[in-house]
Amino acid sequence: MKPFLEKIKSIFPARKKPEAEQPQAVSAVNEPGTSPRMEGRKADRFTVVSWAVTSVVVFSLLGGTLYYKSTLPPTIVTVPAVTTEEASEGGVPVIVDSGTGGDGGGLFPTIFRKLQVKTNIPERPRYDPELYRVVRGDSMYRIAESFKIKTETILYVNDQLEDNPHSLRPGMELTIPPQDGLYYTWKEGDTFEAIAKEFFAEADDIINYPGNEIDLTDPKIEPSTTIFIPGGSRELRNWSADLQTAARGVNTGTGGANASNACGGGPVGSGFGWPADDHTLSGNAYGPGHLGIDINAPEGANVYAAGTGVVTMAAGGWNYGYGNVVQIDHGNGYVTVYAHLSSILVSQCQTVGQGSVIGLSGNTGNSFGAHLHFEIRVGGSNINPYDIVQ
Repeated sequence: MKPFLEKIKSIFPARKKPEAEQPQAVSAVNEPGTSPRMEGRKADRFTVVSWAVTSVVVFSLLGGTLYYKSTLPPTIVTVPAVTTEEASEGGVPVIVDSGTGGDGGGLFPTIFRKLQVKTNIPERPRYDPELYRVVRGDSMYRIAESFKIKTETILYVNDQLEDNPHSLRPGMELTIPPQDGLYYTWKEGDTFEAIAKEFFAEADDIINYPGNEIDLTDPKIEPSTTIFIPGGSRELRNWSADLQTAARGVNTGTGGANASNACGGGPVGSGFGWPADDHTLSGNAYGPGHLGIDINAPEGANVYAAGTGVVTMAAGGWNYGYGNVVQIDHGNGYVTVYAHLSSILVSQCQTVGQGSVIGLSGNTGNSFGAHLHFEIRVGGSNINPYDIVQ
């Protein structure tokens, strides 16, 4: 380093003063000594020049490095676009750009990143059943919604319900499968094709379901092994068919063509209205295993005839889980049913008009909390009341 600095020093010789400023020659005896101030000035000049040269060298190396980096091909990392849900959870897209228009050129490559304030851990799929304990206020519909399955799936796999959503009770433990379908215990001689056909499913879905742990190279199941049939279904018991009522007359929709005229004639209904003051559901909607709707109606609330007709049933008691029940034949093929009443205010064969109070809502029969169970039947078959009532 020292020889290098000496060379630099030789490039910048000391400035010569004009002759007028040149000191007169003196004798060696009278020659003054070298001034310390002059020596310090020379040292300061050398330090400044040294730092200047060093700075030039450093900035030259840095500039060369940046130029070299800018000639490299750009590296672009692309991530999926942020959705509204991700943005609401704290995910914010951040684009680091070199200011060259986003084409990846310039001093630095363009990198697309998504800044997150928390780590998202993906949920692992569930393949095993889950046990759920029913609490007060539950309904089959709400339980099914919370586990993202259909209500009939819960009926398929829980024999204690006896295919009836109204059998739900606080403290009851339900088996909740990971998805829609049902469980089956394999028997000797069973085949995938036969079981899939019996339960309206696909054989490949049974074989490929990870929870069944079937060897795909040699698919077979040992007898007495319980497997899950994805998407499988079966017939549910139609409890409404057990409710026997007196007929209004021939071809009226209650008893069919061979029904006796137990109540005689009467007015014929035209159109249907809502049977309760509240127009919201309190629990189960219409579907397999629940052939009516549960309308929000507190204990003792009025229950109205949905249409004009003749009362063909007004009976108290259990009545196959319906409890205190009223049925009205409207004479046009339609029949309406009002169940779980606390009080019945009409009698059999009585004529009623649309909007007449026929009873008070309650919690009788196979009921889980006060509400009105309302059904509509056509020719003896149930239909969705939402398609009829206004």
